[in-house]
Amino acid sequence: MRVLMFGWEFPPHITGGLGTACFGLTKGIAKQSVDIIFVVPKAYGDEDGSAIRLVAAENIDVTHTSTQLEEFWKHIQYLEISSNIVPYVDPEEFAKIIESSEFDTSESSSLSSRRKFKFSGKYGPSLMSEVTRYAITAATLASKNQFDVIHAHDWLTYPAGIAAKMVSGKPLVIHVHATEFDRSGENINQSVYEIERRGMEVADRIITVSHYTRNIVINRYGIPEDKVITVHNGVDFTNHQELDLNRGVPEKVVTFLGRVTFQKGPDYFVEAAHKVLKRNPNVRFVMAGSGDMLNRMIKRVAKLGIANKFHFTGFLKGSDVNQMFALSDVYVMPSVSEPFGISPLEAMRSNVPVIISKQSGVSEVLKYAIKVDFWDVDALADSISGLINYNALSNFFIKHGQDEVNNLKWDNAAKQVVDVYKSAIYN
Repeated sequence: MRVLMFGWEFPPHITGGLGTACFGLTKGIAKQSVDIIFVVPKAYGDEDGSAIRLVAAENIDVTHTSTQLEEFWKHIQYLEISSNIVPYVDPEEFAKIIESSEFDTSESSSLSSRRKFKFSGKYGPSLMSEVTRYAITAATLASKNQFDVIHAHDWLTYPAGIAAKMVSGKPLVIHVHATEFDRSGENINQSVYEIERRGMEVADRIITVSHYTRNIVINRYGIPEDKVITVHNGVDFTNHQELDLNRGVPEKVVTFLGRVTFQKGPDYFVEAAHKVLKRNPNVRFVMAGSGDMLNRMIKRVAKLGIANKFHFTGFLKGSDVNQMFALSDVYVMPSVSEPFGISPLEAMRSNVPVIISKQSGVSEVLKYAIKVDFWDVDALADSISGLINYNALSNFFIKHGQDEVNNLKWDNAAKQVVDVYKSAIYN
């Protein structure tokens, strides 16, 4: 079996859990005798390609005859969304792109167009344009490669998956790692919502990372439940090493690691820290990550007068993440809406007891974690205090949590994903 897979990022160049999940999952799928063509907008040359054939969209010649272009865009226009930000361009706009400086090379004739798109691979102001160009490239890739099924990760790649399905006629599986309701609450970006919904409608199968997310897909996007399958994420133990670091401070260390955004609940972490420090000043809190709420959190910490006990590290990845867990006594994930949440598994792997919100997919698979409602700051503060003050309690969660997380492997998730492929192909 061969899979044409679309993802927006791949380690070590990641901004969060999506790239980590793609890496672990593809390694597991490859063990199932499945070949994977993994397409990213931009490659840097240092990605681990041992389990996949990594293809950079920016290296692909986008070639269509005029007849193919016309037919292709008839289909794409059918998918246009009513929005100020339209990720699907019409033929006239495509012609403008062809003439613009967004291409690396330029060859043309009256019968065909051939170009390479530029991609930043980032999440900047030109994101929607890149999503469009990525979809155009996907159509070319689908017309030139042999494969059995298409797998698209998260909303940025859904248009690419749709384009590849239209060109090839092969079944499309989309993987929902998060929805717009997770990222934005009820104040959703309608453009992104429409892309997500259309991807779900066109897909032959939908994989969600938790039952929590599955319910959102069914109830908020109107998708038939027999089309949506939950496959929980795993954790990668391959290169894990036990670290013994001298942290240089005598206090207990409580860590938040993730994007500092609405979805992750950083403000609840700060408020709980304030309550804990009132009872016990021998604690240090760490907020590891970056995001649009970071400045607000720094100001709030200063206003509460706890800046001398609070550290902001900025975004961490790779070995820095492992070192941060090795320095921690407690890990907290107070997410407002978390489709899954890989970081608690990584913390447990490092022998750190975890506190997670009940509003998370990972709470479905973890028994030995303390679970609180994200909004219940008092319960969160009590849980932190319990783990840092009572070694027996902390050791209980460390011991049983380690055993529990050992069973949550990517290989198990990969087998389930391959079963989804087969059901889409042979249905």
